[in-house]
Amino acid sequence: MTRFAEIFADRPLLADGAMGTLLSARGVLSSRPFDELNLSDPDRVLSVHEEYLQAGAEILETNTFGANRFRLARYGLAGMVTEINRAGVRLARQAVERFREKQAGAAWVAGSVGPLGVRLEPLGKTGLDEARAAFAEQIAAFAAGDADRTGQDRAGPDRAGVDLLIIETMPALNEAHQALLAARDAAPDLPVLVMVTVDDESNCLDGSSAAQAAALLTEWGAGAIGVNCSAGPTTVLTAIEAMRRATTLPLAAMPNAGLPRAVEGRNVYLCSPEYMATFARKAVSAGVQIVGGCCGTTPNHIRAMRSAIRSMDEQAHVEGAGAAPVESAETPPVPLNARSRIGALLAEKKFVALAEILPPKGINCSQEIEGAALLARLGVHGINVYDAPQASARMGGLSLCIQIQQHTGIDTILHYACRDRTLLSIQSDLLGASSIGLRNILCVTGDPASLGNYPDATQVFDVDSIGLVNIVHRLNHGLDIGSNAIGASTNFTIGVAANPGAPDLENELKRFAYKVEAGAEYCITRPVFDLHLLEDFLERIRAHRVPVIAGIWPLASLRNAEYMKNDLRFSMPEEIMLRMAQAGTPEAARQEGIRIAQEMLAAVEPYVQGVQVSAPFGNYAAAAEVLARVLPGTN
Repeated sequence: MTRFAEIFADRPLLADGAMGTLLSARGVLSSRPFDELNLSDPDRVLSVHEEYLQAGAEILETNTFGANRFRLARYGLAGMVTEINRAGVRLARQAVERFREKQAGAAWVAGSVGPLGVRLEPLGKTGLDEARAAFAEQIAAFAAGDADRTGQDRAGPDRAGVDLLIIETMPALNEAHQALLAARDAAPDLPVLVMVTVDDESNCLDGSSAAQAAALLTEWGAGAIGVNCSAGPTTVLTAIEAMRRATTLPLAAMPNAGLPRAVEGRNVYLCSPEYMATFARKAVSAGVQIVGGCCGTTPNHIRAMRSAIRSMDEQAHVEGAGAAPVESAETPPVPLNARSRIGALLAEKKFVALAEILPPKGINCSQEIEGAALLARLGVHGINVYDAPQASARMGGLSLCIQIQQHTGIDTILHYACRDRTLLSIQSDLLGASSIGLRNILCVTGDPASLGNYPDATQVFDVDSIGLVNIVHRLNHGLDIGSNAIGASTNFTIGVAANPGAPDLENELKRFAYKVEAGAEYCITRPVFDLHLLEDFLERIRAHRVPVIAGIWPLASLRNAEYMKNDLRFSMPEEIMLRMAQAGTPEAARQEGIRIAQEMLAAVEPYVQGVQVSAPFGNYAAAAEVLARVLPGTN
């Protein structure tokens, strides 16, 4: 096993710079995966390696940053992970061997492992086990290297595989952890350097501080840690200084050559070689033992950094203070029965009566407020406000919720969708909602933009409803998405949606279980027209049971029933369709829809802890008629 103590030899080492920057400059299109060039254009990759060696690089990274199954699948190359990575090792080894023959120099070969390019649970759909397996597949190819061809498996600069692993540009600590676990599984004898990337405030992209990253990576068993890519040298240096105070592990710093600027259609990095040389001196003085560059860094930058390191009269070795435990000042929420009226009813196992209101398309919400006031007088416990259903452009649900609460005093539930919201905006919205008195939230993924009036509109799905529940749960414990303390708990009552009639019920059940595990405290179903589907759903979620509120929809007409059955794919018994068809007038159809909804409410009442009745087309009186059975103000 080659340990970092052997690699460093009591002095800082210089790593190479960007691979993609040089390949792009030599005509390789960005639509083509750079990693695949290991097979299709090896001479071009080899020439880049050799330039960095001539510039003074002592650690050469393989051209495999994106050579994992997830990234390669975008180009139809998921089955070539092993071939591409082994070819990457072979080319780096070849460059080192040629350099040694010509100049009697030596360099270490590092297997480059970049992020998977997908979001992991709990904020994404890719499981941690899937991520770990993908990393292990790539790393196993590094460990084997070209040994199958040469029959050699030497240690040190002459070995066939790589000398070390560099897990780099990790955006989130959970992904870095899975990569580190995979390295332990697939290549236990290789030393591992793990580097995160940071934002302008020198925090990881998942919100964790540099100090937290250092402490956790140390605890998880990394051999060395550091920061790469990011906004440039200054930001990286700030993060490194924070890491130094939290760990005694060797540190690495490999920043971008500044932020790119668009010049005549190309990204140009504006940090000069002289500026990168100044950074190298400061980094070494801060205790960094591996210095290099990332995007935009060229052999000219590396050459200047090499001269700067050599010219230093003495090396400043700053002793770390030891890995300090990271304390997260968690502030759990108050008990469920103290958060909101709805929370109290759920906690006390009382029947909950809700109504659902659609925000207006304009700025005048007087009709919605009047409808909410009517329902409040009748005794409805809360109003659930839709959030741009069917990707429509309407008044924001948060604004309507607050106005309803201010004018009527009734509890509201914010129907909050992930679409069009980044992780940062979600967190900001929720902190703001809590600060102005919103206490109930329904976490939903949201309809795709293609369903709305602007099908070509862009959309953002940083997380789905499962990830959103995780975020709200953390905020309820006084922590942001990076485990940083935010002070008081947001104290939300966390709800989720469920569809008992989902075409893929097994997937719906799986996702429901994930939502409950993430922190969901109650559930509201889509409108129910088929009691058998609801009964089956309730039976199958017994292991993950939270209070269930059944959705009820008073049909307004036969056309409304046909739309819900054929366009929205609701399970609609033929008996209901026949009853709506036999209604002779629009008013008769409306009354028949109310009777059907009343019957459904009576049928579901023994099985659930509440109902939510919609007010189709703003017909709040219809919702009130349906709810009359369970509202004290109507008895």
